[in-house]
Amino acid sequence: MLEKMKNAWRIPELRKKIIYTFGMLLIYRLLCVIPVPGINIAAVASAVKDYSILDFMNMMTGGSFQNMSIMAMGITPYINSSIILQLLTVAIPALEKLANEGPEGRKKINEYTRYLTVVLAFIQAVGLVFAMRANSNGGIWYLVIGLSMAAGSALAMWIGERITENGIGNGVSIIITANIIERLPQSLMALFEMMNSGFSASGTRFRLVHLLLLFVIFAAVTALTVLLTQGQRRVPIQMAKRIVGNKMSGGTTYMPLKVNFPGVMPIIFAGAILIFPPVLFQMIPNETVRSFAVYFQHDSYSYMTIYGLLILAFSYFWVANMFNPVQISDNLKKEGAYIPGIRPGKPTADFLDSTMTKVTFAGAIFLTALAVFPMLLTKWLKIPYQIASFFGGTSLLIIVGVTIDTLSQMESHLVMRNYDGFLQRGRIKSRRG
Repeated sequence: MLEKMKNAWRIPELRKKIIYTFGMLLIYRLLCVIPVPGINIAAVASAVKDYSILDFMNMMTGGSFQNMSIMAMGITPYINSSIILQLLTVAIPALEKLANEGPEGRKKINEYTRYLTVVLAFIQAVGLVFAMRANSNGGIWYLVIGLSMAAGSALAMWIGERITENGIGNGVSIIITANIIERLPQSLMALFEMMNSGFSASGTRFRLVHLLLLFVIFAAVTALTVLLTQGQRRVPIQMAKRIVGNKMSGGTTYMPLKVNFPGVMPIIFAGAILIFPPVLFQMIPNETVRSFAVYFQHDSYSYMTIYGLLILAFSYFWVANMFNPVQISDNLKKEGAYIPGIRPGKPTADFLDSTMTKVTFAGAIFLTALAVFPMLLTKWLKIPYQIASFFGGTSLLIIVGVTIDTLSQMESHLVMRNYDGFLQRGRIKSRRG
């Protein structure tokens, strides 16, 4: 691994991308310490302690939410606005037409997404501060707080886009991963204190056997996460034989359909969406309506059920938007390739659609189980969620998924220059005629 890191550093283009990514992350973390004026930090800390959904948001923002910095909303409003625009693209013909116009149309939709991000960040910031009773001064200060946090989310969005464009990996995912890793030392310290005192935060006994159980779970979930991330269904493709120069190419190869095609995005989408309901319920001055907020408590079975269903829905939504079997079928036909036993054209598109649906179902169920598991771990073992998530699911899944995706991009640079890649996978070579 050390030799491969040296090889990566020797490539000027890749070295520049790595330095740029770390530089932008450093800027992001520096912005996370700039406080928002007019905030009662004690009220925020109390709300985070009482409502586990806010603790989840605090983890996703790397502690910026509890400290109420300008980055308290993090990248969440950008994710929410992306979801809304994708849904509206399907529902509104004008947006669908823009999406089909190629790069220029997508550029316009991205512009709408940025505007919507700022609006959502402002509304979400004011709503959360109002629900937590965290405004120290009231009145006009809601405007100041909302604008400050909206500006922070706009900066987070800009940093994420710059990393995607000029750095290595997906900028939004890398920012979320960096935020989660930032909380890791605090989680390990809390685990050490629990082991030292013999009691968990809820007052239940915490013995050595519980610690060993956590590490066994950590090893098992890590292995399952890697299998989920790397798993694929290989569809055989028969290529027409061609003579290129004095060589003959063609034969049988494979089209890999990833089991976890959407990656960690369904989890991020579902978590971002579920932040809204409890905030909205708390803002309505009616006790009956406010009582519904209990169903969105992070450690309740109702929340787990809704969370799991949203992950399943977003898994299929992502595949439906990003996987186009008709276009793939047309490309295969143009290349003179076909799937053995399947006629070219619509039958091939139907076969790919059916196969991808089955593969996505298995991946979505697996993804949902990994996401919900740390909540069950928290409920059953009575340990803090921030610890359970590192050892049991959500945080671990995001870290492993984003790390593998980033290493895959680095590997492509290495392989193009005849270096060994980071990921030692069994590669299936095409049989040449």
